[in-house]
Amino acid sequence: MADDPLFWVVAIACLGVAGILIFGIGTFGRGGEFNRKHANRIMRWRIGAQFVAVILIIAFVWLRSGGN
Repeated sequence: MADDPLFWVVAIACLGVAGILIFGIGTFGRGGEFNRKHANRIMRWRIGAQFVAVILIIAFVWLRSGGN
């Protein structure tokens, strides 16, 4: 499975979601003007990245199961 390029694309997408989530939680925890201005935008980015990651995971599982 580690030799599969699609696996690495899925892994990078999941790490991207985790990175955005950690960044958003960090800015939320600190508060301040930056959080007030950008909190919703950061979480929208996370939702979009999470959508892409889930689609890639579903595609990976479907393609590796034979596409039936």
